[in-house]
Amino acid sequence: MENLLNGIWKYRYGAPEQHTPLLYREKAISHEPLQRLHCEGVAPFSDEQIIAKETARGITVELPLKSEEHIYGFGLQLHRVDHTGRKKVLRVNSDPVADTGDSHAPVPFYVSTAGYGVYVDTSRYATFYCGTNLRKGDSEHKKLENKEVGTSEIELYGYQVSEGDRTVVIDIPAARGIDIYFFEGPDLTAAVQRYNLFSGGGCLPPLWGLGMWYRAYSAASKEDVTRLAHTFPNDQMPVDVFGFEPGWQSRAYSCSFVWDNNRFPEHESMLGELYDLNYRVNLWEHVFVHPSSPIYEGLKEFSGDYEVWEGLVPDLAEPESKTIFSEHHLKEFAAKGISGFKLDECDSSDFVHSSWSFPDTTEFPSGMDGEQMHNQLGTLYQSAILAPYETLGVRTLSQVRSSGALASPYPFVLYSDLYDHKVFIRGVVNCGFSGLLWSPEVRQAESAEDLIRRIQTTVFSPMALLNCWRIPNPPWMQVDREKNINGEFLDNYEQIRDICRSLFEIRMSLIPYLYTAYARYHYEGRPPFRALVMDYPNDPNVYEIDDAYMMGDYMLVAPMVEGETERSVYLPVGTWHCFWTNETYAGSQHYCVSPGLERIPVFVKDGTLLPLAQPLQHVADDAVFDISFRSFGDNATTCMLYEDDGKTYEFREGCYNWVQVTALSEGNYEINRTGNYTGQRYSFNKD
Repeated sequence: MENLLNGIWKYRYGAPEQHTPLLYREKAISHEPLQRLHCEGVAPFSDEQIIAKETARGITVELPLKSEEHIYGFGLQLHRVDHTGRKKVLRVNSDPVADTGDSHAPVPFYVSTAGYGVYVDTSRYATFYCGTNLRKGDSEHKKLENKEVGTSEIELYGYQVSEGDRTVVIDIPAARGIDIYFFEGPDLTAAVQRYNLFSGGGCLPPLWGLGMWYRAYSAASKEDVTRLAHTFPNDQMPVDVFGFEPGWQSRAYSCSFVWDNNRFPEHESMLGELYDLNYRVNLWEHVFVHPSSPIYEGLKEFSGDYEVWEGLVPDLAEPESKTIFSEHHLKEFAAKGISGFKLDECDSSDFVHSSWSFPDTTEFPSGMDGEQMHNQLGTLYQSAILAPYETLGVRTLSQVRSSGALASPYPFVLYSDLYDHKVFIRGVVNCGFSGLLWSPEVRQAESAEDLIRRIQTTVFSPMALLNCWRIPNPPWMQVDREKNINGEFLDNYEQIRDICRSLFEIRMSLIPYLYTAYARYHYEGRPPFRALVMDYPNDPNVYEIDDAYMMGDYMLVAPMVEGETERSVYLPVGTWHCFWTNETYAGSQHYCVSPGLERIPVFVKDGTLLPLAQPLQHVADDAVFDISFRSFGDNATTCMLYEDDGKTYEFREGCYNWVQVTALSEGNYEINRTGNYTGQRYSFNKD
């Protein structure tokens, strides 16, 4: 066991593999913030408590697990929050239909309510047995209890759960050695912070990335795009990002990375019109390269030995491959104003009818095999796409279908094709354990009610996105796909549109609050969206809550789904206030709430001076947010906001401010800016 940094320990067994997430990490450790975290200087485990051995399968490791501990993490787990007593196989899979560990973003990192984190540095399909078994003889002297034999499966097997102190058994196939990193607490949140800072800190997106996103119809033409682009401002619907789906390319599945001049003749003039309307433009793509692409020949020798959808799989672990891929995106897209990309289908699947991805046996020039590449491809892809924006000195916020370990610095938000609303909500709850961001995007809706409920979730999430790739007209006009395509609109679409507009405006009003939460993510490693157990690890009532989460430090969000007119919400210790009415609630209790269709339960901590901006139609480069404040509780006297230029990387050189607002009296505030940013992003309403 070696003490690497403040509260971070490294344990090595054998000779680790040459291709692991840590060896491909590009972002430096955030040393100064790590040093500021409180640390006892004691590793979570001693050498004697760790059992490691090499077997014919690979490496096996056992770590202690106390009876009272609960385990969270393992990346974007969409089917469960609390993994105690479960087996998880960390394998990339685009369709994780069961609670097996399969994930769009598997991360071999877990945290415990005992206040520590464990990261296993491997790109293998590692298996974690989270206290599922006892060692031979451990039950020999346990007190015997007489239990009746059940008449159903749950009665028969339900009580057969390992109890008491157990172990976490980790199976790393093929490896002949392993590095394991341990992160001290003193609590669960601090362990996650250390992991994120070890990864390089959280991403700080551009301000515009926190606004509203809209992805257009996949079959849209230039005329369709222009019509939609004018519809939103005409209807006063705030939209910042306009997304193009696969049809913008001359060839997709696999990709040409070239505009289709038949569908989009003179596309640069179309883009210029979108830019003039203050839209940021995002382009869909995936990593597989069609023979017609101008980068095909250059990438051929730096690609894997199997194709996907008749295209190359570039080995982005090879510097030459990454350079070719990145420079094309810089020259043809980023330098011409494209603000980001939607990185699709890098998440693999073995069980679909098409050639979705490459076999695990694939060999790559870097020396990786297919298994390792599957678990690395998402982060390698993000790095290749981020490089042009680093070169230009401007920030992006983009989407990706797969991610992995040590990914918190990458400004990419995960998404998927799963349509179950409750699964989408669980993704928001889980993403914060592992340095990930997740979008519960609105992809389809069964009714106007379903549409509103889904939009409510997404406006209170990391990325407020409507992905309307299946319909040519906005969903508030018609949710039924065939009718939408045929131009048959709802009789009350204006009423639905007005409700959607009010939700869009709520998102826009929360941008300064959210931007400050992301700044804490970057500088302190504290996730902007996180499960309640991260803030309240000593409260057993929150251990399995998978349908409510913290948004920033002061807001608790409890989404609702179609068909619900009421729901139960547990409020942890303290006093809470309804975001909509300011009604007061005592903590440590469950409440049944019925907010109506136009609202979902959102609660604010007592003592919060909440900044709310006047909603903008879009976030321009020079946008200034006109902020007023709402007080929640009698002692709501101070608010801290983060401020920088919102678009470049000058914050890395210290060009930013922390803005402290102190309420002196009703409508009268004292403003104190500390830092080196000479501009002002915020103006404050005063009586």
